[in-house]
This record gives sequence, structure tokens and C-alpha cells, in this order.
Amino acid sequence: MDVLSDAIAAMRTGRPHSSRTVKRGPWGVRFPASDGAGFHVVLQGSAWLLPPDGGEPVRLGIGDVVFLAHGYGHALADHPETPLEEAELGPDGSWPKLRHRGPVRGEDTLMLCGAYRLDKARAHPLLTDLPPYIHLPARLGAHDRLRAAVDLLGAELADPQPGSDAIVLALLDTLLLYLLRSWWLAERPEGPTGWAAALNDPAITAALQAMHSDPAAPWTVEELGARASLSRAAFARRFTALVGRPPLAYLTWWRMTTAGRLLRTSDAPLGTVAEQAGYASEFAFAKAFKREFGVAPGRYRKQVSTA
Repeated sequence: MDVLSDAIAAMRTGRPHSSRTVKRGPWGVRFPASDGAGFHVVLQGSAWLLPPDGGEPVRLGIGDVVFLAHGYGHALADHPETPLEEAELGPDGSWPKLRHRGPVRGEDTLMLCGAYRLDKARAHPLLTDLPPYIHLPARLGAHDRLRAAVDLLGAELADPQPGSDAIVLALLDTLLLYLLRSWWLAERPEGPTGWAAALNDPAITAALQAMHSDPAAPWTVEELGARASLSRAAFARRFTALVGRPPLAYLTWWRMTTAGRLLRTSDAPLGTVAEQAGYASEFAFAKAFKREFGVAPGRYRKQVSTA
């Protein structure tokens, strides 16, 4: 299991949704804060993003993609000065019908938008390290796979066929990974930092993949350093600098995150969950889990099953 896929799988809850929307100016929508992440893609026309951080408006052209990982409130409009309506999205993620304000102006704007539900209580640092929003401008030859996923998703939503429900869900998962990959593995003039640097560092990536592939293994810093082809001390320094915590501290955090996901999504016995999290006894696992989550594993499972 690679780190990016694993991080998303650990956080994903519920079903994602998406819709195609046509807007005719003047129009403006304010989206409230949410518990998930969302994206907007301009398929036709143009729009303006009013960022969640209160920064300068960002013009979006055909093919531009915006991803908001933290669920911050934001707005989209045909012009930065257009009055905004509060969005009340439908169950399928569709936009509200907006009231027309005066004569129609400009060309129609066709947008593809979607949202994902994420468990922010156990957010992977790979996602928490993201900026308030990511803008991926359309450029010839850039993000070809992301563009292909957008085209396929747009086509399924525009003309549903037998099997479209399953295809749309799969494409939304694919699109999310392509969005994040496009950002994390992008070349930056200032050079990668933080988790972007970690994912671009073959040595640290090798150690992370080892921990994610087999979190129950009795890893030591020396063994992980060997996976990274580095000495124990050099590996520990490099890992801590890029990932933000020492190797074994990250391993413990990931083991508990894995255990939490198993308790949420399966009915595996506590002994099995403890074993897959790298603990030889249920007692040791329960003690570590309560220290991390504040409740015992059994109570945690009951809480999330009734949420």
C-alpha cells in the first residue's frame, strides 16, 4: 500500500458526490464550511474563486481545477463584486437554483463540482499540511491523467448509463488521488518542503511504505534506516525533519489510525484488531488505544457505529 492511498483510505467516510451545474450571470454562491473536502472544475466559461483565507479573488478559466482539502467556507461567482447567495446543496451535491438579478450578462459557466466526507478527528498529516486551497491551472500537457478523470466523470454525469452509479464513485476516488498527486509531486521553484519533500524523497518514501505495508511488524529505527539505505542516525534526522515526528512516533500514530479504521469499518474481534496494529495482547492494545483516543476500543466502536 502506498502512503497517499493509505492516508486517503484512513480518512474517507461515507459516499462522495458530484454534479454538473450550468450558471448564467450574474451569479454568486457562498459555500459554508463542511466536514469534508471539495473541488470545482470549470468546463465552460469562467468563474472567480473568493478564497477561504480572505485573499485576492482567483480567476478560473476553462480546465482550471480548485481543491479545498479542509472544508473551509468559500465562494464562487461570475465576478468578484457580484452579491452572493448562501448555498444549500442538494443530496447529490447539486447547487441551489439562484435568483436572477437583472439582465443576463456574459456567457454561461459550466462547472463540475464534488465533495468528499473525511474523518478530521484522525486527519493524516499529509492532508493537514495542504494550503487552504489548491489551484491547478489548465496548461497544455500538464496533469494529463487528472484531465482524463475529469472528462470521464463529466461524461458520466452528463449522460448516465447502466452502471453509472458505481463508475461515478470510482471516478471520484480516482479524481481525489490525482488531485493530491498533482500537488504533492509537482515541481516547485522553491523546492519541495514538508510532506511534499517526504513523498519526493526515495529513502523516506521507502521507510514510509514499509510501515504502511506492515504496521504490525516490530520495526526498529535501524531496520527502517536500512530500508532507506541510510545509517540509523542519518535516517532518524532526515525522517523527523521531513515528516514532522520521529520514525517510531509516526509508526505508533499510524498503528492507532489503522486500528481506528478497523474498528469503524469492520466487525473484527478486538484481538484481531490488536494483532493487526502490532500488539501482542488485547490489554496492551486497549491501554495504548485509550491513551491515543481517550476511550477504550470497544466503546469507540459503539460510538462510531451510532454516530
